[in-house]
Amino acid sequence: MATYKEKVGTSVINYAGNYPGAVDGELWYDSTNKDFKYQYPNVTAAGSWRTGGNLNTARQSGGGFGIYTAALMFGGTNGSNQSLTEAYNGTTWTEVNNLNVTGQGQTGLGATGTAGLSIGGSAPNADRTELWNGTNWTEVNDLNAVKDNMGSSQQAPSTAGLVFGGRALPPGGLSATNESWNGTNWTELGDLNTARFSLSGSGETNTAALGFGGGPPSVSVTELWNGSNWAEVNDLNTARQQSASAGTQTAALVIGGEGPGGRVTNTELWNGTNWVEQNDLSAVTGANAGGGTTSNALSYAGANATNSVAITEEWTGAGAAVGAWATSGSLNIAREAAGGAGTQTSTLVFGGEIPPSGVSGDTESYNGTSWTDLNNLNTSRRTVAGSGASNTSALAFGGWGPIIYDNTETWNGTNWTEVNNLNTGRVKIQNSGCGTQTAALLAGGANPTSTAVTDTEIWNGTNWTEVNNLNAARYGIGSAGTSTAALAASGFSPPYNTAVEIWNGTNWTEVNNLNVARADIGASGTSTAAIAFGGSNPPTYPVAALTEDWNGVSWQETADMNTARTSTGTGATSVSALASAGGPYPSASALTEEWNVPGNVVKTLTD
Repeated sequence: MATYKEKVGTSVINYAGNYPGAVDGELWYDSTNKDFKYQYPNVTAAGSWRTGGNLNTARQSGGGFGIYTAALMFGGTNGSNQSLTEAYNGTTWTEVNNLNVTGQGQTGLGATGTAGLSIGGSAPNADRTELWNGTNWTEVNDLNAVKDNMGSSQQAPSTAGLVFGGRALPPGGLSATNESWNGTNWTELGDLNTARFSLSGSGETNTAALGFGGGPPSVSVTELWNGSNWAEVNDLNTARQQSASAGTQTAALVIGGEGPGGRVTNTELWNGTNWVEQNDLSAVTGANAGGGTTSNALSYAGANATNSVAITEEWTGAGAAVGAWATSGSLNIAREAAGGAGTQTSTLVFGGEIPPSGVSGDTESYNGTSWTDLNNLNTSRRTVAGSGASNTSALAFGGWGPIIYDNTETWNGTNWTEVNNLNTGRVKIQNSGCGTQTAALLAGGANPTSTAVTDTEIWNGTNWTEVNNLNAARYGIGSAGTSTAALAASGFSPPYNTAVEIWNGTNWTEVNNLNVARADIGASGTSTAAIAFGGSNPPTYPVAALTEDWNGVSWQETADMNTARTSTGTGATSVSALASAGGPYPSASALTEEWNVPGNVVKTLTD
């Protein structure tokens, strides 16, 4: 039998712990835990939708084109025909220069959000073509046929596209005509086999496209264009019309729409041969626009059963790289309810509860691999808050043991020094501080009677100043960001809650909630890109391993921690974070886990 080295070209590495140099699938021996291990990339098993930023104006039956992070939406109706145009940057929509004429039923075509076409629309402009150059719309040569609600090779460039089907105007009959755009003129080519309007399409050129669905009534017909002719291929699973679409002729999505029984949430994936059902949209939507690829797509605008909507949903397909937690070097002293500051590779943990000996002032520094004991806090305490950019520059404030403290201490890399106190001492704030040593924020917490408070204070490097309060009183909050742009997530008020608020430097604003209620969570990142992890919500979650990702608009569950706990969270980003120590009391943990995006899953070989 061949040896491992003969098969793969290398020997089995002997390493104490998880081997950082391992390539995907490489075997190593963990001498600490006496296990053979290997790793592979952590990727999504299936595609899913999450909420993105809303359009400024709700509407339906408009056109769109572009990609996941750069899209354009134009025209449509919300009771009256529109010329409005909005651009999406991956987070928010911004109003830009309008179409030259109002209308609905436009078809979009364009590979980016900065160059594309608006084609057709309402009479008397249903043969109109307008070209978007990233700033303005310019009228170019008209279609040969007068029609609206066509399908298109949507991901084609603005110089080489295809539109097909639609509603012929007047009098409004079904059309099978097919026209190709060469950057200057439209040319009629071979017709669809099945005339229909409100169909969807995908494709990257004017020589290869896919047309699917349409009506009325709603149909499941799918046709493939090879540059010369249309050929019928396998049908959609759910007949529909007025659907958004994304992708190419070999890999496409059909999104929402109007089925025989009304608006639908169904999403289907074309794999080049068949349509396969995927995870549904979050909201029932038809007459929506969309764009992108089967890996990353958008659905936006449209209508539910009664009204036009401004909803945007973002699609991430199967096989996308996602984050993962990996176990790293343990703390020297197990503890819970500790404070923390720094980044994934330069972290400081201080204070906390060390059962059974009690409240601690112990300080440890992490260098990305191991922890080192350093000089203690001047005042030992648990549930102490922290802020700071590294393990050499940090701030510790608040906490309790045996009394509630307002003490603030600053760390210079060697020693802690007492500085000016908080205006209001409070507890249960171990993850509620954020910012740096000279510009920090503290929100919420509990007073001496363990009642949740809304108090917010800002540190300017010398003094704490009371500023505008949280909207909802709570303690056990997870905070991320800076003193001028922060996120305060979940907590206990009672009860355990999912509340999330964003700080803009002046006021707190309520935004979309976490999916799972809990308190004492760790957090890392900014006000627009963060993760929240761990925590507790007895009896459902005595301790939790859950991790949720924030994109600036909504939360989505992602890869769990390896060990459920109420941990100390540190890190400046949503793609690189650290979880260390943890509880719940009266137990304590010395575990450290590193979060990385993209991440790897480490597996242990078993008999």
